[in-house]
Amino acid sequence: MAIFLFFIAHWYLSLFFQTFFLHRYASHRMFDMSPLMEKVFYVLTFICQGSSYLSPYAYGIMHRLHHEHADTEHDPHSPSHDGHVFKMMWKTYQIYTGIFSGAIPVDEKYKASLPNWAAFDRMACSVGVRIAWVMAYIAFYYYFSPSIWLFLLIPFHAMMGPLHGAIVNWCSHKYGYINFKSKDTSTNLMKLDLLMMGEGLHNNHHKFPSRPNFGVKRDEFDPSFIFIYLLDKIGVIRLKKKKDFQRLEFSS
Repeated sequence: MAIFLFFIAHWYLSLFFQTFFLHRYASHRMFDMSPLMEKVFYVLTFICQGSSYLSPYAYGIMHRLHHEHADTEHDPHSPSHDGHVFKMMWKTYQIYTGIFSGAIPVDEKYKASLPNWAAFDRMACSVGVRIAWVMAYIAFYYYFSPSIWLFLLIPFHAMMGPLHGAIVNWCSHKYGYINFKSKDTSTNLMKLDLLMMGEGLHNNHHKFPSRPNFGVKRDEFDPSFIFIYLLDKIGVIRLKKKKDFQRLEFSS
């Protein structure tokens, strides 16, 4: 039971901070927060993502490139140009590390308003820290796993962030349904997106990239937006177009 709860908690906490902080805040600036809260969410993202922590700065640049060049040869991750999901993941990794290290030059327009805590990212993304996280996962399984076979889940913990990215960037460009015709192949994986916390409503997001609720129709549900709405209500963040979003989300 402890292993099951740990895996589920890691899956959803890592996924939430990726969609809330890295995607909707860093990449798209769908809402604002104070400099102090930004630092708090940096730390919370690091704790919840663990060994697969992604720099909000490098992630933000890469995601903006994805929207700018979706499904072209310049897209950092597109099933249209990569033969299989592992090839796409490797290409994404190379581009991400190139952006993070500065080896890949980036136009200034992709850097605008991105959070950038460089010293923290250097620590959190260091090889030693990533190894320490994996050792912590192994120790947890050593003490709580009832079967040695459950140790096969540890690689999923170690690669949790890239796993989430692969599911969305591969499956949400190959499977599912379309609400809006576009020049790219983005799709919605499911209407009630409990598995990917709303990230699977990808076609909707490509149509309205600045909209914090990825659900558009009445029967589409984006769980992450509920948390965003509540965090805005208690003053932790500030939605930029609050009245418009409330009308769209709760009256349409």
